[in-house]
Amino acid sequence: MSTSKKLSLTNRIVIGMVAGIILGTFLKLAFPENAIVDDYLTNGLFYAVGQIFIKSLQMLVVPLVFVSLVVGTCSLSDPSKLGRLGGKSVGLYMITTAIAITTAIVLAMVVQPGIGIELTAETSFESAEAPSFAQVVVDLFPSNPVEAMAEGNMLQIIVFALLFGISMALAGKGGDRLKGFFDDLNDVIMRLVMILMSLAPYGVFALMAKLFAEIGFGTITSLLKYFLLVLFVLLLHALVTYPVILKTLTRLNPIMFMRKMRDAQIFGFSTASSNATIPVTLEAVTNRLGVHKSVGSFTVPLGATINMDGTAIMQGVATVFIAQVYGVDLSMGDYLMVVLTATLASIGTAGVPGVGLIMLAMVLNQVGLPVEGIGLIIGVDRLLDMTRTSVNVTGDAMVSCIVAKSENEFDDEVFNDPDAK
Repeated sequence: MSTSKKLSLTNRIVIGMVAGIILGTFLKLAFPENAIVDDYLTNGLFYAVGQIFIKSLQMLVVPLVFVSLVVGTCSLSDPSKLGRLGGKSVGLYMITTAIAITTAIVLAMVVQPGIGIELTAETSFESAEAPSFAQVVVDLFPSNPVEAMAEGNMLQIIVFALLFGISMALAGKGGDRLKGFFDDLNDVIMRLVMILMSLAPYGVFALMAKLFAEIGFGTITSLLKYFLLVLFVLLLHALVTYPVILKTLTRLNPIMFMRKMRDAQIFGFSTASSNATIPVTLEAVTNRLGVHKSVGSFTVPLGATINMDGTAIMQGVATVFIAQVYGVDLSMGDYLMVVLTATLASIGTAGVPGVGLIMLAMVLNQVGLPVEGIGLIIGVDRLLDMTRTSVNVTGDAMVSCIVAKSENEFDDEVFNDPDAK
């Protein structure tokens, strides 16, 4: 038996990630600004392999979300269950986001990462105007579902899939025949997900090698206190807050939960995209954690779109950091406004590109801080963004387990089986 077959997929992905980091760092130190290395390796081979891997995952997102949601929705015997699923999911996502940003602000006020730092922004940032809440609600409903799928507008795809699935459930024999087709299509798509996951170590290796061959450690050094604080709060939220909530509300074993989420967390870290990680997260939630597909196919895509715990943590620390750097004293009322604004904005700006920076600009404007302060932290945001995505993916899975457990749509035997796949 070969060594590759002896190693689990998780171990092979970790090896690929570590090897990529080591090689990228070596190339950065040994061949700085070398045209051949930059053109043929960093921006050639590594870029091509990494982008093909991410695009392959993104290719599956729309068909997977649409098909799995249709299958799950048309199988619901109680249509009112959709309302309960939505209410519980959105409520839990908003609560965890509020906890995340509150924790970040409190720890930032204690650590004071911006005190004694005098930086000038090397990168300017122009804030885009966020849409009104009314416009966000209107934009949930697609005027053209094909266009929504082509653009990857996840909230519109979710709404159309729910309506389509309900219609199938009410259509009688015709709906039953169509359901068989969607069941088969869902099985085929999940098989394709497994094929791509088997190639993940190579994609992750290329992504890490390119990133660390380009990243400048000088910026991280100058912002080390801020960087380490954000990283600490992210890990605290993922390894303490989530397990405590999971254990309290479901009595499930947090260690088993974290063990089964490793693949999805690594995917999230390497791609820095919750949407691109949806296929892997959904596979982990339904096949390894025991969440029924009718629940997981709803909570995972919704969470990838509106769950902003990682981004909220960055906003909390960044707000305090920028205020300290510019010497602005924020009142307790200002901090409460930051918590409220960021929590509501996590849903209100769900469909806007560059949502993290837009949300941070909204928060800074709300408390009278200069938006150009965002330019101070952009240099280290890439690495933090990768960690934020892993946190968000973990939160999506945790909420899925809680909602499924409350709806009696959860398989404890699958969850407790360490070898469940």
